[in-house]
Amino acid sequence: MARRARQQGTTGSIDYESARRLLADVFQEAEAAFHHRTPPVVPLHIRESVETLFSSRTQSYREALLGCAIARNLNPAINLRHPYMNHGDDAFNGRTLDEQVINPFLQDRLVPASRGPYLATFRRSVKFIPETRSGLRDQAGYDAFLTVVDALETAQESSEKRSLLRYLLYHFVALRNEATIDVMEIRRLSLEQYDVLIGNLLQVQSGGLMPVLFAVAMFQTIRDCFELDWEIEWQGINVADQASGVGGDITIKRDASVVLAVEITERLIDRSRVVSTFNTKIAPHGIDDYLFFFSGAVPKDDAREAAKQFFAQGHEINFVPVKDWVMTTLATIGPRCRRIFTEAVLALLRERTVPSALKVAWNDQIRALIT
Repeated sequence: MARRARQQGTTGSIDYESARRLLADVFQEAEAAFHHRTPPVVPLHIRESVETLFSSRTQSYREALLGCAIARNLNPAINLRHPYMNHGDDAFNGRTLDEQVINPFLQDRLVPASRGPYLATFRRSVKFIPETRSGLRDQAGYDAFLTVVDALETAQESSEKRSLLRYLLYHFVALRNEATIDVMEIRRLSLEQYDVLIGNLLQVQSGGLMPVLFAVAMFQTIRDCFELDWEIEWQGINVADQASGVGGDITIKRDASVVLAVEITERLIDRSRVVSTFNTKIAPHGIDDYLFFFSGAVPKDDAREAAKQFFAQGHEINFVPVKDWVMTTLATIGPRCRRIFTEAVLALLRERTVPSALKVAWNDQIRALIT
């Protein structure tokens, strides 16, 4: 008989579907916090304990603890010290929660994880109490585990319990970011599939990096397909242009002369943005052709008016939706060059500096296209 999705008849009941939703929602919050380098605020002793857990080679502690945090957020009547149903009515089934919710989620998100913390480290019917310590090899890790269990038990406010869960997941995101994520390959895509893929990936929170990767890949494709003598320089988002000595996020040169400079933005482009860009980048570098690629709101009318004024001074400033440009170019360069584009995107995604979240997002979208 299949296991029920809910433990019934005990104060330690857990709805596993609710657990999946909670885990997915808070993991997304943790990803956003990691992207902005803003970890949830927790007491110092919790920070130290969690750091000990994630530096430990005993993966079981942090995975079992994640189950405890989910249980605590869903049902305050659960006794976190009793992760087996034979412990009484206030117990919860920690192993089933891991097998049905925690482990599949971590595996799906490509987070390094064991295949069974309750079988790998803990004896059957273990209780998460100090007396268990004597039978474990990694006693320092277990002490850190118990410290966080204590904090989960004493947390009363929903916001405090959720913050502890978010802090744990923040470290799981960091763990994934340190791991090597294999990027799924795809041999060929139709234009319709490219349209879906690029459109969905541009919606992924990336701090503007995803549109940069697509634009760089397309410029590399144009260069290679038409055998142009372009030197393509690019930098990550939020790198100071003046400090790096370039005029934009992407700079295309020929014989050391700037052919084209490109700024890629998700923020609104208004007159002040155009004027500032002219004064700090275009004029100092003597750039005649400057592109704003945007993936968010359409530039304001006063931005276009400013561009017209600078056009009269010999500087072209244009505004182009990055997705439209990529798709139009893909439609006109033919199958061979479209394959070059795909290979260029894959090569950029495999760079160590690209966050794992973007690699996972790519894999998710490719999987959805081919299934």
